[in-house]
Amino acid sequence: MDQTAIEITALSGLGDIAGADWDACACPEATDGRAIDPFTTYRFLSALERSGSVGQGTGWQPHHLVARADGQIIAVMPLYAKNHSQGEYIFDHGWADALHRAGGNYYPKLQSAVPFTPATGRRFLTRPGWEGTGIAALTQGMVQIAADNGLSSAHITFCTSVEAEAGSRMGLLHRVTQQFHWENRGYADFDAFLAQLSSRKRKAIRKERAGAMGFGGTIRALTGDALEPGHWDAFWAFYQDTGSRKWGRPYLTRAFFDEVQEAMRDDVLLILAERDGHLVAGALNFLGRDTLYGRYWGAIEDHPFLHFECCYYRAIDHAIAHGLARVEAGAQGEHKLARGYLPVETHSLHWIAEPSFRAAVARYLEAESRAVGEEIEILTDYGPFRKPNTGT
Repeated sequence: MDQTAIEITALSGLGDIAGADWDACACPEATDGRAIDPFTTYRFLSALERSGSVGQGTGWQPHHLVARADGQIIAVMPLYAKNHSQGEYIFDHGWADALHRAGGNYYPKLQSAVPFTPATGRRFLTRPGWEGTGIAALTQGMVQIAADNGLSSAHITFCTSVEAEAGSRMGLLHRVTQQFHWENRGYADFDAFLAQLSSRKRKAIRKERAGAMGFGGTIRALTGDALEPGHWDAFWAFYQDTGSRKWGRPYLTRAFFDEVQEAMRDDVLLILAERDGHLVAGALNFLGRDTLYGRYWGAIEDHPFLHFECCYYRAIDHAIAHGLARVEAGAQGEHKLARGYLPVETHSLHWIAEPSFRAAVARYLEAESRAVGEEIEILTDYGPFRKPNTGT
């Protein structure tokens, strides 16, 4: 193990670090192509900050960690102080209530995450060759900050399975949850994917796709320079409608989408439904090196199956056409199962300060993990794919 002394500092925002230094840890592979994970890149996280989507008054206060060895930045971590549990998608409201009933304060807490983004990716962002040292240093730094400030807990959500194993070895609690992802099995086209489904599911999807186009317009997939400010004006209306119904108020500001247009339009796939010259619905996706990430959907008109077409089927179309390995369609949603999205494990890590509360959470996580594993097994067996030797 490298014995070099490691210095840990916390940043009040990404303006305190050069983009090249952050991305050397977050996405070193991007020097020869697209980043594996668009959400931990400097441009995405700084877009959240510059647009006011996180920061003062949002309950997401940046405290990003930076680890240095001999003056060189070797690892970074997106980290936030939080006074609520909104926009996380790994639900701990029950933990907060339990600690409150016991006379403790759950908030504020620390959260290593990409705000409002339930997508698996690295949270311990290290330069190549510094993985072990970086993970250990960032974990120690996060826990030390939480302990020194009397915080109840620190959480690392939607981390990779490798990180979850490393964190468990360092004494963090490991939580297993689930999402639904579509996996590309080398399909030549959408019909080749359908051919792997049971006859009943094949017919249902074809019916839904035909029904979706009954809205009487066209659907386009736009990325890069094909995106224009007017497209974001329309999508903002869609996003506000969904946000007001699901969260009470939208998490992202209008300025965030302008930041995306300026710095990330090549990392975006915007699927828009247009009828009679007006945009009526849309789905926003982000592009990783081998994954399409579905993020937001909205509409100003209600049309049967249009949601499924724009969010799920067009995403599959794009993944097949561009050789992407998977589509991650966001949190929750067992309705995705019938549409070819199968359950997979997602992971998070947790540090709890109070010993008896930590022990209670550990017992809960052990039982929850067993239940999630059983549910994944049942749902996978119940999935839409043809069973071997049945021909149906």
